[in-house]
Amino acid sequence: MDGGMTLAGRVRSVGRGLAATAAFGAAAGAAAAGYGMWEKNQFVLREESLAILPAGHGPIRVLHLSDIHFVPGQRRKAGWLASLADLAPDLVVNTGDNLSHAKAVDPLLEALQPLMRFPGVFVPGSNDYFAPTLKNPASYLRGPSGERQNAVELDWPRLRSGFGMGGWVDLTNRTQSLVVKGLRVDFSGVDDPHLGRERYAGWPRGTRGQDASAHLRIAVAHAPYQRVLDHFTEDGADLLFAGHTHGGQICLPGYGALVSNCDLPTWRARGLNEWHSNGRTTPVNVSGGIGTSRFAPVRIACRPEAVLLNLTSRS
Repeated sequence: MDGGMTLAGRVRSVGRGLAATAAFGAAAGAAAAGYGMWEKNQFVLREESLAILPAGHGPIRVLHLSDIHFVPGQRRKAGWLASLADLAPDLVVNTGDNLSHAKAVDPLLEALQPLMRFPGVFVPGSNDYFAPTLKNPASYLRGPSGERQNAVELDWPRLRSGFGMGGWVDLTNRTQSLVVKGLRVDFSGVDDPHLGRERYAGWPRGTRGQDASAHLRIAVAHAPYQRVLDHFTEDGADLLFAGHTHGGQICLPGYGALVSNCDLPTWRARGLNEWHSNGRTTPVNVSGGIGTSRFAPVRIACRPEAVLLNLTSRS
């Protein structure tokens, strides 16, 4: 036998190395999870500017909320939502997924009450209809989530009624015109495309000759599937609001989102971009969202956000 390590010694050495690697991996995973749970409460306001209003109109300040995924007891989130009323927006746009718990309707409405002093519109997301289910968080990285089995229904009618009583307009597969700071704004909204529920209602019909006057067309949807963006772009929308993606929720610094939870390219999972379809172009604001599923309460390199979009005139 030579003077080297015995076979048994080599086995013990390899075993210690594997154990150390496993311990390091577990520690790194725990650190990432801890960071992710901290970041999910680091709320930020993203501000954007867009010159799309008819000449002589504006500015108009639009506050975009999406994917709140509220759970009872989220006092920090509730306080931050209420504080957004200090921005005094001219319009609030809510693109759905407000809930993440069967008992969240009342505390959510209480948190949003200060914002209901301002005109608003809304559409639902799948998590307004159904509660999230417990599953492997890593499944989020496999691509768009599928239809839930044995889903628990949420009290969407009461949430919708609460929004309506607060003065916000329901755009679920319907249209509505509002006057915002003297400008006629035509809205067209759809039910959640992630559930395949969208039905296009066109645009509000004005009185004879009214379409020749200055106005703005805004489309509102929860999930920014390409078929939805194509439709509204080709149908003459001036601006489109959507959410659903959570901005990727788990991102790589310097790279960005790994998934968008729909067929939207991942580099478009958060932010203000232009969408092109059949020779037309529409600005699209995709919110990175405010919350997470209560069963995957982490964000990494993707802080929760509300968006303040400052609309100004073209000239």
